[in-house]
This record gives sequence, C-alpha cells and structure tokens, in this order.
Amino acid sequence: MVLPFLFSLGMITFILFVNFLLRALDRFLGKGLDLITILEYLFLNLAWILALSVPMAVLLATLMTFGRLAEDNEINAMRASGIGFLTIMRSPLLFGAIVTILLIYFNNYILPEMNFKARLLSGDIYRKRPDMNIEPGIFLDNLPDYSMIIGGKTRDRMTDVRIFSKGNKEAQTSIHANSGTLSTLDDAFLLTLFDGEIHELEQKDYTNYRRIIFARHVIIIPAEDLLLNRRDSTSRTDREMTVTMMRKKIRNYKNRLDVVYGRLAGAYFRTIGDSLQPKSIQQGTQYIQRTRNSINSDTTLTQAQLWKKEQKLRSLERQIKNEFNLINSYLKSRNKYGVELHKKFSIPVACILFVLLGAPLGVMSKRGGFAVSTSLSFGFFLVYYVLLIGGEEMADRNAIHPVIGMWTPNVVLLSVALYLNLHTVRERAPIPMQFLTIFKRKKPIHDSI
Repeated sequence: MVLPFLFSLGMITFILFVNFLLRALDRFLGKGLDLITILEYLFLNLAWILALSVPMAVLLATLMTFGRLAEDNEINAMRASGIGFLTIMRSPLLFGAIVTILLIYFNNYILPEMNFKARLLSGDIYRKRPDMNIEPGIFLDNLPDYSMIIGGKTRDRMTDVRIFSKGNKEAQTSIHANSGTLSTLDDAFLLTLFDGEIHELEQKDYTNYRRIIFARHVIIIPAEDLLLNRRDSTSRTDREMTVTMMRKKIRNYKNRLDVVYGRLAGAYFRTIGDSLQPKSIQQGTQYIQRTRNSINSDTTLTQAQLWKKEQKLRSLERQIKNEFNLINSYLKSRNKYGVELHKKFSIPVACILFVLLGAPLGVMSKRGGFAVSTSLSFGFFLVYYVLLIGGEEMADRNAIHPVIGMWTPNVVLLSVALYLNLHTVRERAPIPMQFLTIFKRKKPIHDSI
C-alpha cells in the first residue's frame, strides 16, 4: 500500500495546492517579494493541505490496492489457500494505524506551528505596499499621518481621492482631488494628486483658514514598511494551538462560566431568597414571573414594598440577560477550542476507518468496475467531510457538544465500513450490483466463437 499511498498523496496534494496557489496569487502580485519569501509562504500553507489530503490518500490507496488484488484474482487465491478476509486486512489496518499516529503527531505539533507562522507572514505580506490594497469606499488608515478614501479605481489611477491628516498637529488638513496615483520610492510613498483643493484649519485659532486650489500636488509619505517586516507575536488562534494549549483555554473558560453561574445564583438569592441556577433566559424569566405573581397576591405588603420588590425583580431580569449573553459567548469560545481539540484526533482516526471502507470497495471493483468503486469512495469521502463541517458549525453555535460534532462522522463511517466488511467476509455483494452491469463492456462475438 505504500506506493499507491504516495501516488495518491502526491496527486491530491498537488490538486489542492494548485487551487490554493491560484487563490493566493493576488497577495504576491505587485508586492516586490523575493522568491524565498514566496516559497516560504507556500511551504507553510502546505501543512493544512497535507492534513486534508492524507486521509483521502489512505482511502484511494486502499481502494487501488484491493482493486488490483481483486482484478488479479489474488483475493480468491488467498481465500482458496485458507486465508480469511480478516487476516488479509491485518497489514492494511497496521498501515492505517501507523499513518494515524503520524498524523496525530503532525496535527498536534507541526500543523499549529506552521499555521501560526503562515498567518503572521500573510499579515506581513498584506501590510507591505498598501497601495495594492486600496479599495473604493474603504478607509485606508495604515498610512503614516494620513487617512485616505477613494471613490473609484481604474488600474493605477484613483478617482475622487479624499485625504485627511491625523494625529495632534497644529493644523487640520483635508485634501480632495479628482484623481491621483500612488507609487513607491525606496523608503516612502509618492502620492500624486490632480485637480483638487487643500483646506487647512489651525487648531488653536479657528479663524485662520486657508484654501488652496492645485492642478498637480505631490505628497511624500515616509513609510518604513516597504520592506517586509517580520512580527513576533504570542497571540494564537484555535488552529494554531497544541492540545495542551487548548485544554488550558477550555479550563479557563470553564472557570469563567463557574464564576458567572455563581454570580447569577447569588443575585437570585439576594432578590428571591433562593439559590436558583437557571439554564436559560426563558427559565430564569419563569422563575421571576412566578415570584412576581406570588408577591402580587400577597395582601400583607404595602404599595411601597410592592414597588421596591418590583424594582429588584426588573433589575434581576436585566442582569439575567447580560449574564446569559456572557455565558453564551464563553460557551461558543469553549466549544471552538473543543472542536479543534477533537478534530486533531477524529480526522487521523478516520484513516483507519477509510482502510476498513476502501478494502470491501476494492473487492467490489471486480464485479462493478473500478471507476464505479472509485466514484463510491469519493461519495463516501464527500459525505464524511460534509458531516464533519456540519458538526463543526453546529458545535460552534452551541447546538451540540464538540464530541458529538467531531466524532459522529467517524461513527457513521465505521457503521458503513463494518456493514461492507461483514458482507465481504461472507462473500456476498455488500451493495446490489445489478445496476452496475451497464458499465461492463460486452464481449465481441468473435471472442466467444
């Protein structure tokens, strides 16, 4: 299985890499980057591509291996020699287990670090030469001492250019030009404006105002970031953390949730006299309404006492809304790290499941045709990733637990794989193949004579 795996991995990685390269070309064009920086950026982004392509390569390698064995009648020969299908599966399962272990290590240690460096380098590339990032209707605020917005852009010429000075200066300057161009010098930007006006207003004396009309005006803006400056940051996103880092984050959010729940219970105790812990805003509102009805039916309370208790209940209602908004925010953040933590294990474990799935599909290829079995494998792979993405989205929205979201696709895949293997061990067709006979080539008449 090694050579088919390497072939499949190279083919799938190449396809995904070319797709990424075509989408990333606009980040390089006009930036003046050296070849080493471009190659480094592409190499760093190769990590997440490998994390996606390895499981699919395992599936295709298993399918190719067992498809070839079935085509050459090697499966039948081994069965005739007394070797059962489960015995044949030992080596492929060992291969899948080795790939799983290596991929878990890769996802936990190598992938986060490369994702982190790729994000930093991408941000550094984005900030280099901001003239390439000017979009109509969007304020450009990363120019030193100036903010700029344009109304339109045609190739290298900008139209309806408006520039405003920023910072504590003696005079506030605003410039409007019908058109302009932005070019670069060795250590500065050269902004050339055409047909416009300059308005200057002194900050200390507002009566001192100047208006200048120009046909051509040149502004030199010093900029030290024409060269690619590398940042050193310790802030990481969820996809740039190891398992240890994410567990620490999850514990941190759990402690925050405990504090909020405790604060909410204390507020109920002070207002109602009972340490309740509602699970939702609706449940908390029901508790308050129940207390309100009880207070209103109490004839021993004066009007002033009723008004005071009503004010406390309204204050508690506002606190409930604020606290549960904070709770939902903490839960989403905790689930986000939980999803990434389980994903580091669920996707590698899928390699073993793809071996279990690809083996019976490969045996089926003799009867149904290799193209049909390959199509079925791609279908299963597509269903797996759709379920994975759907589970991730639902877990991020607090709809389900991260464990359910990340491991349900594996459970579905395991169920299908066990079904196919059970029928293959019994030497029965796992899937009715009658509809596949249309793909078979009919033998010529002279071959049967």
